[in-house]
Amino acid sequence: MSNASLLTGQESRFETKPKRRGQKACEYALILKYEFFQLRYDARGRQWFTTLQKCVVAIRLMAMGESPDTMDDYMRMSERTARESLYTLSRGVVETFGDVYLRKPSLHDLQEFYAAHEERHGFPGMIGSIDCTHWKMEKLSGSMERAIHKWSTRITFVGVRASDAPFTVNGNEYKYGYYPTDGIYPQYSTFVKAFRHPVEERDKFFKRRQEGARKDVKRAFGVLKAKWHIVEHAARPLYLETLRYIMYACIIMHNMIIEDKGRNIAHYILTEPRHVQFQPGTVDYLHRVVDIQDANKHRQLRKDLADYIFYGNNNDNE
Repeated sequence: MSNASLLTGQESRFETKPKRRGQKACEYALILKYEFFQLRYDARGRQWFTTLQKCVVAIRLMAMGESPDTMDDYMRMSERTARESLYTLSRGVVETFGDVYLRKPSLHDLQEFYAAHEERHGFPGMIGSIDCTHWKMEKLSGSMERAIHKWSTRITFVGVRASDAPFTVNGNEYKYGYYPTDGIYPQYSTFVKAFRHPVEERDKFFKRRQEGARKDVKRAFGVLKAKWHIVEHAARPLYLETLRYIMYACIIMHNMIIEDKGRNIAHYILTEPRHVQFQPGTVDYLHRVVDIQDANKHRQLRKDLADYIFYGNNNDNE
């Protein structure tokens, strides 16, 4: 059966329901790319599960956080087929839509992040927060937990391979954006920590605003966990790659929903040049690492932000 024949008789349904175009586009992309989602028949000529049924089961498992064996009562589907639908859909969503919805931020994207966070939180040059959530693991070996920890801690060097997106605060220019963090992170120029024991009124005010900005970003990630309960529950799959695909697929579909509602901050521009990625071990890469790990810049940035936020918001100071 050709790929063209698979879409016959379904295009009219796609055109008459504009609100479901994103869902149908995802469904058709999976049909064209993966044999698992194509309509097939067994040796007796009986039709197997359709693409829509497999997608519904996979999305239900992600949204409800249920076990694959519960699909037997819901759709008369075996545990093995339900689990395979979940894994294949997650991988298909990442491989098909990852270049758009999981792209590394370009210079234009970072500038839009700066403007949005400064308008909402009062922090110029802020990208986001890196300590959003932790996906608790269940029944994992020690080696896998160490691998997951190693994979998750790579974000501490964020900015090394990102585009240069300079910003100015309090009259000083900085080359990279930053993330508000708590006290456990190192003193990097891309991290902004609150004062541990603030004494002056300026430091106390900055601590309140910094913690408020971090919690606001955490609440945004909480919306993701509320929509996709599989992220909130303990992880069941046995392979790290599968966990990665499931997490990324939830993020991609969450970004699709936000974009469909018109609430996305950054907008994808096809013709926009992508960021320049520096290879580890090169001179430019090492210079960026040294620049990011500069503790003096870390302290200077926090001081400039504290002055900018406090003296620029005297009317809001309590």
